[in-house]
Amino acid sequence: MAFGWIDEQARQRRRAGLVRTLRPRPSGSPLLDLASNDYLGLARHPEVTEGAAAAARTWGGGATGSRLVTGTTELHTELERELADFCGFEAALVFSSGYAANLAAVATLAPHGSLIVSDAGNHASLIDGCRLARGAKQVVGHADPEAVRKALRTHEGPAVVVSDTVFSVDGDAAPLAELAAACRERGAGLLVDDAHGLGVLGEGGRGAADAAGLAGADDLVVTVTLSKSLGSQGGAVLGPAKVIDHLVNAARTFIFDTGLAPAAAGAALAALRLLRREPQRAARARSVAAELHARLSAAGHEAVRPDAAVVSVRAPSPEQAVQWAADCRTAGLAVGCFRPPSVPDGISRLRLTARADLTGAEIERAVLVIGETRP
Repeated sequence: MAFGWIDEQARQRRRAGLVRTLRPRPSGSPLLDLASNDYLGLARHPEVTEGAAAAARTWGGGATGSRLVTGTTELHTELERELADFCGFEAALVFSSGYAANLAAVATLAPHGSLIVSDAGNHASLIDGCRLARGAKQVVGHADPEAVRKALRTHEGPAVVVSDTVFSVDGDAAPLAELAAACRERGAGLLVDDAHGLGVLGEGGRGAADAAGLAGADDLVVTVTLSKSLGSQGGAVLGPAKVIDHLVNAARTFIFDTGLAPAAAGAALAALRLLRREPQRAARARSVAAELHARLSAAGHEAVRPDAAVVSVRAPSPEQAVQWAADCRTAGLAVGCFRPPSVPDGISRLRLTARADLTGAEIERAVLVIGETRP
């Protein structure tokens, strides 16, 4: 029977406790949210929602076509200019999602004859970009510059090292300065995904490259998402103008995809301008994460020290992680639940995201609920 094999896979998922389900949320959820990626609390900010509404009124509900046909508006180019300027890069290119941006950047910058060196802890979108690329691939140990050096020594042609800046599972940061040094020894490019760094790290939230003193380097390309700190949707690639021009001409997820909806572009631009005016939001997100970690550790939880705004709490098993997250929800707290195959090390976790707008009382409540529901 067609697709009959799906039944066996479904049974295996149920036995392993790995079934995933969609859970539609209401517009006015009473839950305390430590599950979303709205790090700066901007998704519902009046300026951001008005930016989306104004863009929709001006440009319509959709982009109407691919970026190279009718899908590029003046709003898109304005967002690209301001995003590049804010992050300290020569140029930027906006995509319909961060996933599409990563597919484009990795696949397009690693042609046949090149080598991709990829961190073992990279996000699925970077991994899929590596799969699409025509270059040879080597996966190296997590956050290990020496392993990167060894891999680069095995190849004489063009090479690119690919890494998250902040890893989404445990919230730990990549050693960007050391990775850049390893790349420069061999003339390799460095491509990093700053989805969890933009808006949180660097001066006023300018990102991990800014924090590492690498922003604007001619051998560095950065991808970002507009759906986390900027509270909108979409993604972008930042880097030298020649790299951006190459993506316009060669990146399939740019050429053949409908452009980002104007409402999303308008919301992201409004959020970016708000962050410029209120740079303290970035520091607040980091301080909330540090406080969450300190309180959870003091309460006896195995929490990983955060380098940005993600706080990871280890769970005994996939089944217990799911139940723990469900019990938190019942008690009024929304938390993320990461389990295999989403976690490369096989260790299940609760994943908490610190938001700049969380109050001290909300932090205390979250720690209390996590402790009371602990399996």
